[in-house]
Amino acid sequence: MTDTMLAIDVPTPGGPEALVPTNAAIPVIQPGEVLIRVAVAGINYPDLLQRRGRYDQPPGHSPRLGLEVSGEIAAIGPGVENFAVGDAVLALCNGGGYAEYVAVPAGQVLPLPHGVTMVQAGAMAETWFTVEHMLMMHGHLRAGMSVLIHGAAGGIGSAAIALCLIHGARPIAVVSSEDKAWAAKELGAKDVIIHTEDDFVTAAQALTDGNGVDRIVNFAGGDILARNMVAAARGAIILQLASLDSTKSEIPVNLLLGKALTLFGATLRPQPIAVKAAIAQGLLSGAWPAFASGTVKLPRLRAVPLAEAARAHQALEDRTSYGKIVLLTPFGESFVNDNSVAPA
Repeated sequence: MTDTMLAIDVPTPGGPEALVPTNAAIPVIQPGEVLIRVAVAGINYPDLLQRRGRYDQPPGHSPRLGLEVSGEIAAIGPGVENFAVGDAVLALCNGGGYAEYVAVPAGQVLPLPHGVTMVQAGAMAETWFTVEHMLMMHGHLRAGMSVLIHGAAGGIGSAAIALCLIHGARPIAVVSSEDKAWAAKELGAKDVIIHTEDDFVTAAQALTDGNGVDRIVNFAGGDILARNMVAAARGAIILQLASLDSTKSEIPVNLLLGKALTLFGATLRPQPIAVKAAIAQGLLSGAWPAFASGTVKLPRLRAVPLAEAARAHQALEDRTSYGKIVLLTPFGESFVNDNSVAPA
């Protein structure tokens, strides 16, 4: 192992062109951490916000972009058990994933699920940890529930569909176009609403025989929150993961009280290490065994070399794509050997 690595940094916040390839020092692992030789780094919307200077990293986190990776264990810090050098893993990073090596708390590292390729695994951690945290730990998802999933063709949406199916719930996908509707159906959602063609509130009520949906996964602000409350069943939980388009929403208090609704909002990144480790264990015991059946569907991926991260960010920023975009390190390029990945 050399002392330096290829990494992507943001010397000055800005557009995609602000992402600059650099020669950086390989991280020094601390007690309780592992060093991962990165094969694939997933790109997520928080990366775009941080690049623009609108999403500061929590104290103690790396200022480098990158919240999820897959790769192999390169070194193990003091106090770490259950991992060995060479293990194939995926990990939720505390930043730093846009690089050839990243140090990660061991509790945030998981083995690859059965049948999942190294490239597919690089696009899983941020989305699956987020959905497990929100739908399972705070949404108390149970079999038989209906779940309205906005942005269902994206990374988090696809993980939400999969988690619903694993736990016997009914995903109702909300998307913006015919091709995204097709993608959501490919992921296993039988009920799909194209919100640019049909009112999602009316459609969701019709699909639930007028009862409303039990859980709602939402990313948008503005009037979407109030409309979600109309679409919700009595006792429903609305899980707010972001505030795209607008940071302000009006809450109809009569609906909040009359339907006994719960509105829960949280982001994954600031959660303590112990919480992230608990999420990992929830996935390992609850979701990971389902992959052995071969029925869990993962989203379409598009791959870009790490050094061309700016091009990948531009593709995601255009908001016309679905699925996920990943960055391949030189090490990761050797794993692109199946049809689950397309060039971006």
